[in-house]
Amino acid sequence: MARSPALKGLAWFAGAVAWIAAGAIGAVLAVFFAATMVVIALMATALLAVAGMALRARRTVRAPGPDDILEARNIGGHSWVAYGWDGRR
Repeated sequence: MARSPALKGLAWFAGAVAWIAAGAIGAVLAVFFAATMVVIALMATALLAVAGMALRARRTVRAPGPDDILEARNIGGHSWVAYGWDGRR
């Protein structure tokens, strides 16, 4: 079965168009993947920044020690007297 030169040229042209379309789709996918990686990197950076701020805030908050505890006594009914508040820093 012999193919005509016109069909060979048409097949070559269709192959070239398919090759160009595949290259364009590949380029679009590469740009999309790169943009996805940039978004992931920005989210990771934001996560690390928030974690760093949380750790820094945790270090600045001091747990209450024995000097920070107030002693309160009920003197009847709803009345309470607190001791130790005048010596707080």
